[in-house]
Parts: sequence; C-alpha cells; structure tokens
Amino acid sequence: MKVTRAITKKEVVQNWHLIDADGKVLGSTAAQISHLLMGKHKATYVPYMNSGDKVVVINSAKIVLTGNKDNAKLYRSHSGYVGNLRTHTAAQVRKSNPNRMIREAVKGMLPKNRLRDVRLADLYIYPDAEHPHQGQLKTI
Repeated sequence: MKVTRAITKKEVVQNWHLIDADGKVLGSTAAQISHLLMGKHKATYVPYMNSGDKVVVINSAKIVLTGNKDNAKLYRSHSGYVGNLRTHTAAQVRKSNPNRMIREAVKGMLPKNRLRDVRLADLYIYPDAEHPHQGQLKTI
C-alpha cells in the first residue's frame, strides 16, 4: 500500500520569478502572482504551509487598467481617527505609489489567514526595471 507523505518545512524549495508588468493588465497579473506566492503550481503544495516562491515585479508604474478604472477605481485608507478617511483614484495612486496598486490587488487574492502576511513578504515590487535581486534570479 502506498502512503502519501506530507512535506516538511525544511524540504520546501523557494524559487525566484521575475514578472515584467509593462503593458500587462492588473487583475490577471495579480492572479498570476498570487498563484506563485501560494505555491499552487508545485506538486508539493499544502494549504497550511508557506510553500510558495518569491516573486519580483518590475515596471509596476506601467501596469494597465482596463476601461475607465483610472478615474473610477478608488483606494481608501483610514488612520483610525474620526473623519480621516482618505480616498484616492487609481491615477493618483499610480503617481504617488505605483507599488500599492499591485500589492493591494495581490493581497485581496490571497486567502485571508495567518499565512497572508508571510506570503506577501515574498513579494518584491519595483516601479522601474532596476532591482537588487539579479543574483537570485535564474537566467534561462
């Protein structure tokens, strides 16, 4: 009889992936990133352990939103004090902090559990093509 053995934490191998967001749609790119962060593309995937890979996203300032989302999509933040709800459109967020658009889209696609922050820590986003992770990325 064959027995299925669960993978242990020290057997997890984390690979590095580079995603160029130049000209790509935000939603489909965020879905691809969350899939890689969770590790669902691996045969060793288990939902209770962080078995995902590390993802480097470059050119986040050049990501595309379809339709009229540049003016219609709103990003909200609240300080906790009464009357301090800040609302910004996607165009304003793209100017001030383009990494926030991708990070919030990926965060919304990850499962809402204790591993979400751990998986988000494996996401590195840069607004242009320069990044310090060239040594970790494998060249094919």
